[in-house]
Parts: sequence; C-alpha cells; structure tokens
Amino acid sequence: MSSPVSRREISKTLIEALPYIQRLYGKVIVVKFGGNVSSSPENLENVAKDIVLLKLVGMDPVVVHGGGDEISRFMGMVDKKAEFVDGLRVTDEETMEIVEMVLVGKVNKLIVSELERQGGRSVGLSGKDGKLIIARVKDPKLGRVGSVEQINTKVVDDLSRAGFIPVIAPVGMDSEGRGLNINADTLAGELAVTLGAEKFILLTDVMGIMRDPKDPDTLISSIGVADVESLIKERVVSGGMLPKLESCVGAVERGVERGHILNGNIPHSLVLELLTDKGIGTMINGQ
Repeated sequence: MSSPVSRREISKTLIEALPYIQRLYGKVIVVKFGGNVSSSPENLENVAKDIVLLKLVGMDPVVVHGGGDEISRFMGMVDKKAEFVDGLRVTDEETMEIVEMVLVGKVNKLIVSELERQGGRSVGLSGKDGKLIIARVKDPKLGRVGSVEQINTKVVDDLSRAGFIPVIAPVGMDSEGRGLNINADTLAGELAVTLGAEKFILLTDVMGIMRDPKDPDTLISSIGVADVESLIKERVVSGGMLPKLESCVGAVERGVERGHILNGNIPHSLVLELLTDKGIGTMINGQ
C-alpha cells in the first residue's frame, strides 16, 4: 500500500499536469525520433507509452522516425559502403531500395506494433501513401536524396480524427512516383509547419542544448530564436545538434508554437517535458 506521502506526490504530479493537458487538448504534437530510441526495446516502450498517453488525454501526436544506423547495418550486410556528404546519405538506386526496406518495412512497423501493444491505435505511412510527401532531387551528386516540395496532410488529418496515431517514415516520392530519401529532422519540421502543430519535439540521445556538453547542469532549459545565432557563433551548438536546432528554429519561425529538444533515452522524457512545470530538455520559443 502506498504511504500518504507517496499518494500526495502522485496527486501533486497529476494536478500539475492538468493545465498543460487543458492547453494542449486537441493540438497537434509532432514527435521525431531516430534509431537511438527505436533500436532499444526499453526506450521504445517508454516513448510509446508517452505517445499513447498524449493521445488518450486529447492531443493529436504525429510520429516521424529515422533509422540511419539500421540502414548502414543492412548496407554492411550486402558489402555496400555508406557514404555521406554534409551529413546526408548518398543514395543510389540500390541504397534507395535498402532505405525503403528498412524504414518503411522494418522500423516503421516496429514502432506501430509497440504503440498498439501499449493500447494505442496506430497506422504506419511513408510519403508515398496518399501522396503525403512530394519531393524533388536535392542535388544530383547525392543521388535519390529528396527535398520536400509539398506535403498533402489529408491522410494524416483523417487518421488523427479517426483516433489513430500516424507514424511516418521519411521516404517521399517525386513526380514520377519514385522514392526519395529525406532527412527525418527536416521532414518532421516541415510536417509540423504544414499541420499547424503546437509542439515540435526532437527526441535525441542528449539532454538538450548544454553550454558544456559534459555537464548536464549547464542545460539551457529555454531559449528564444533570437538567441540561437549567438549560441552557434560561440560554438555552444555544433556538430549533429546544429541541424536539429535549425530544424526547430525554422518550424517556430513559421508558426509552430514551441520546439523542444530532449533526451529520448530518459524514461518518459516526453511527458516530463510537456506536462510538468520544470520540463527536462531545451524549449525553443519565438521570442
């Protein structure tokens, strides 16, 4: 039996969440995560529980996932070397087949299955479904890497209204129906803007933006888009965090209320960030 103290703590936590639930009720929440979450059964279970909870209390979560490490692993199995230019995977025809097989056929269905296991109703999609993501070749030297031209959200809207959680693999299609490999962070940001999302959340393998990457106590809990340039100049943000921050900033500048970067490996970080006063990651706002 729980002690009176623990019961008080539980009730306090639930009441603390109430205004956030009221504020976000009926709002679209775009959540993007990569292989660091989906490749760990424990991490995926925790994130799936959070997403199902958000849906059950009246929000409309939409999931976008990556899976770059898994793609590279499959490429290695067929003795094909992964090549990157400016962080983007060079994608020839054979690589594109592997990308679609891994992202659409494996990772996407793994996430859908876990959401269903946690009591949610979920449908997996790629950009080819319902002409969701129309794209063009970004740069011929990158092969079949796509740049988003148009997002047709009807299939996502319809699924959300019907009570489902859409899970989207970052594969688009060109005007001739051929698959294109799209950066998942970029796609998630574009989708958040097009859907008019209230929140755009990037789950990573770090706490958020820290002034000292080795010291969690230096976490910057909230920043305005006006402060981002100085953080980049000071090299507070660099490497793999830079495109994630830029994706959040771009979404916020184009109408998304808030962007969030947080560690998806921390149990229930999504709920802690959205439904508690203190939060757990870095929030980017329009100020």
